[in-house]
Amino acid sequence: MHLFLAYTIAGLVTGAVYGIAASGLVLTYTTSGIFNFAQGAIAMLAAYAYWQFRYGWNWPAPLALILVLLVLAPLFGAGLHVGIMRGLRNTAEITKIVVTVSVTLALIALAQWIWNPTVVRNDIPFFGESAKFKVLGVYVTDHEAIAVGAAVLVAVGLRFLFQRMRTGVAMRAVVDNPALLEMNGGRPERLAAISWALGGALAALAGILITPIGGGTLDVTTLTLLVLDSIAAAMFGRLRSLPRTFIGAVVLGLASNYVLAYFPTTWEWASNFRISLPMITLFVVLLVLPQDRLRGAVLSRSRERFRVPSLSTAGLWGVILIAVVLLLEQVMTTEAISSLTIGMTFAIIALSLTLLTGYAGEINLAPLSLGAIATIFVFHLGLSGTGLHQRITIGGILIGVALAAVIGGLIALPALRLRGLYLALATLAFGVLVSDMVISDITPHILPIFHTHFSIFTNGALNIPPIKIGSLDLAAPKAFLTTVTVVFAVIGIGLIALRHSPYGRRLTAMKDSPAATATLGQNLVKLKLSVFVLSAAIAGLGGILMSSASISVTPNTYIIFVSLTLVMLTVVGGIGNVAGALLGGVLAGCGFLAITSTLQNLYSAHGGPWLFLANFSTVTPALIGVALGRNPSGSIGQIVDGFAPLWRAKPVLVLGILLEVTAYLLDLNKVMSNWWFVAATTAIFLGLPLLGRLLMPGAFTPSVPMGGAGPPLLASPVLETRAPLAPSGASSGQLLMGSEGGPISGHP
Repeated sequence: MHLFLAYTIAGLVTGAVYGIAASGLVLTYTTSGIFNFAQGAIAMLAAYAYWQFRYGWNWPAPLALILVLLVLAPLFGAGLHVGIMRGLRNTAEITKIVVTVSVTLALIALAQWIWNPTVVRNDIPFFGESAKFKVLGVYVTDHEAIAVGAAVLVAVGLRFLFQRMRTGVAMRAVVDNPALLEMNGGRPERLAAISWALGGALAALAGILITPIGGGTLDVTTLTLLVLDSIAAAMFGRLRSLPRTFIGAVVLGLASNYVLAYFPTTWEWASNFRISLPMITLFVVLLVLPQDRLRGAVLSRSRERFRVPSLSTAGLWGVILIAVVLLLEQVMTTEAISSLTIGMTFAIIALSLTLLTGYAGEINLAPLSLGAIATIFVFHLGLSGTGLHQRITIGGILIGVALAAVIGGLIALPALRLRGLYLALATLAFGVLVSDMVISDITPHILPIFHTHFSIFTNGALNIPPIKIGSLDLAAPKAFLTTVTVVFAVIGIGLIALRHSPYGRRLTAMKDSPAATATLGQNLVKLKLSVFVLSAAIAGLGGILMSSASISVTPNTYIIFVSLTLVMLTVVGGIGNVAGALLGGVLAGCGFLAITSTLQNLYSAHGGPWLFLANFSTVTPALIGVALGRNPSGSIGQIVDGFAPLWRAKPVLVLGILLEVTAYLLDLNKVMSNWWFVAATTAIFLGLPLLGRLLMPGAFTPSVPMGGAGPPLLASPVLETRAPLAPSGASSGQLLMGSEGGPISGHP
């Protein structure tokens, strides 16, 4: 009985902190229509700020708490809304998700920049470890009592705010109809800012309370994920009911502690299961609860627009990409070739997002988790040979890809009725579950029946050998890079061909309006299931290639934040474009790492401001994602629009090509270093449009309509816009499938 009471009290304390964090999620979503994935990161940053004031600078605890909870956190929350979130109106759900994910990644990078992660920092409970009292024979610390009391006050206060106060009622009206609220004298933007300020304060309170309860050691990743666990409680309340949210939080806290108390110690997986329990609960809750229409998902014309090139244009650019990579291989070092290979494998994984999200409108926040699953199967089932002669066989690749596709389908089956935010949360839960439960299995245990020792990640790492397909051995770095590039080009061209096919038009119709698509006789279950399976297969293939390029992979290789970074940068590039997948994948896999490494080397050699720039470069990817609200279609469209006039300013274009060829020849003949070649290429790329405007301003006048004359990529006959009205006599099937000239795309 004593054991039961002890773990019950511990569960109530944990549930109280989850409830505080989850109430902040419900508050911001109810009043702004944006789900704040950065709630955990805000809590983490607040915990570090409190530690800095309290222990780093020895401030009194009350002063540190007042400054963090009542000043910094509310200002930060309100600033998020004013500076970022209010610019996300009329954007797709994936854009809203990616922007808040970008804030998460930015805050993580910022915290690691300010506070050296190799230095151990501990936070003790309020009034110390010795400040405790007995409840039914069980010791309860003052800190734990404060956590429970704070949760009760938050629950009662928010209930009173929303039900009894005019301001609270007006805050709820902001997301329903801000224009109508404004006509009745309300100020929607101010009310939304207030809700984000309160949400920031609640996240900060949860972060400060949970650190001593969770062991007292501050860790950026652990703290962020701990508060993210509260998402399950928020979903238990269906993102609108605070009482049910707190009930869900308590159930979650009790369950995690009862697992710790009563699962047999011989169950080696019990610890990983306890860590994964909130995400398992989240997945189950998403499937069981009725799927109400998500608040904020108002049918309005979104600002995302993606051009789809013709098949011949895609083939031309695929050949150009392969040729460029072949030329670069002649001047790159072996280390640089290996880095670019990893970047190209990330780009292949990003293609799975182009198909699933860009074409079909479905969301997957954990593409690398499918790659991890495929890699695990390849390592255990698809290798031949031993030692230095061990290779991945073509059969092993097919096994890994097939099983990844099957698992993708199995994940999709229960989630077929989910869409938008609910689907994003389900895939996030799957990704965290794979990270915490599957690839964390590093301890060998005896399999029943077979009586043999087995672990998924042997000794915490998998050494993945090169690939051999018949007589083609990809152990050589250049051969592997060329092969990966060809694979990317083939899949990319295949996706564009699919996008132009009747199947692709059905996917686009499903993305724009599932209800209308079903009304026209399409089977949404088959469509969703098939696109999930295809996407998972592509992600699995990319994961196998990435693991082979990395040589040795660990659980950290597939941590959920790597997946979120890839999703973010793919959306930044343009998730509806194959070129966006290329840009996002290369940046996620090697681009920013190369920039950071170069700046660190410059600091080591010359000192000066290079260290600051190196640290800033770790935050830059997330800052780019944060700015996505200004251009939700991604950067590829902007790049194409910026270079389109050069097609009419041919002398300037030829000059740029000649300058680039000259720089390449100088690098090839060792007259200039690779670093200077990269610098020259960057200068040509950035300076060519400026030079064209200076020398031939007439070519840059906006007289040519979008989709008119221009370079091949811009001259695509297909532009995703609202579909025109069907001609007289057109059948519903013809309306769904589009005309012969191209697919009907469009946004409601």
